Amino acid sequence: MLDLLIVGGGPAGLTAGLYAVRAGLDTLLLERKFSGGQASTANLIENYPGFDSGVGGPELAMAMEKQAVKAGLNIRYDTCSNLSLTGDIKRATLTADHGVEARAVILAMGAQPRKTGARGEEELRGHGVSWCATCDGFMMRGKRAVVIGGGNTAAEDALYLSNLCEHVTIIHRRDAMRADHALVRKILDHKKITVLWDHVVTSFIGEKKLRAVEVAHTKTGERSELDAEGAFIAVGGHPDTAIAAGQVATDLSGYIIAGEDTRTNLPLVYAAGDLRAKPLRQIVTASADGAIAATMAMQDLRFGESERNTADYMTVDNHR
Repeated sequence: MLDLLIVGGGPAGLTAGLYAVRAGLDTLLLERKFSGGQASTANLIENYPGFDSGVGGPELAMAMEKQAVKAGLNIRYDTCSNLSLTGDIKRATLTADHGVEARAVILAMGAQPRKTGARGEEELRGHGVSWCATCDGFMMRGKRAVVIGGGNTAAEDALYLSNLCEHVTIIHRRDAMRADHALVRKILDHKKITVLWDHVVTSFIGEKKLRAVEVAHTKTGERSELDAEGAFIAVGGHPDTAIAAGQVATDLSGYIIAGEDTRTNLPLVYAAGDLRAKPLRQIVTASADGAIAATMAMQDLRFGESERNTADYMTVDNHR
């Protein structure tokens, strides 16, 4: 019987694991692929505190994992196919004949990239259509590419690809980008990047590989084609919460509803990172969630549910 089970090994899960084992909780972290989550696919992260020249996503992910493991965190790479969260004992099914039990659970499964729904997207996936510029950008050396989206990820992808591609076009459905001002300034000043405002992709064109994208103006409906051998989609994501569906409360988009204390509607179940309903999803906010979730779990396990409000007041008072 574990004290704490953490599902998901991104920045939220790894930080939660670090804090949990340092607090003396018997903790297991489950991760189905590799540590670091989406952060590990970023070529250069420039807004994480402490790195004045930026830090590579894989480098940051490995450092987080190494620190947590050194502190005593046990990480198991396996697929969690089912979670039972409503009882006093929380259970996770890993394989047909194996599972784990814990007194508390932190949900930190993150979010998955969102698709555009345009024609040809699935057919050309892996043949020019990608959701990871740092994974597949090397194939675009000397070629023309498009990036679809207007947030930080789209801006960062475009800047990364500009080092490889002949030219990069950002396709954005609005007339202004949501990305950080510093990133937008770099984009607009860059000689190899063009922004196509007020357009959406309606079709990915090609037989065995991408050769162009069809776009439509959002106001006039006028359609045109852009030559492109690579299309990188960065239009946000959707929460990876299927294994917890029907148990924890979620909003209409499927994000788990939890306060800043990360507590969900279920006792001893917490939500940390990109799957939590919140205004900003960044590595730093995911890590903060993980630290809070582990601390709340420690308090609830040691004080008990009857002392939960007292613990909350103590926390608030100590930070005034």
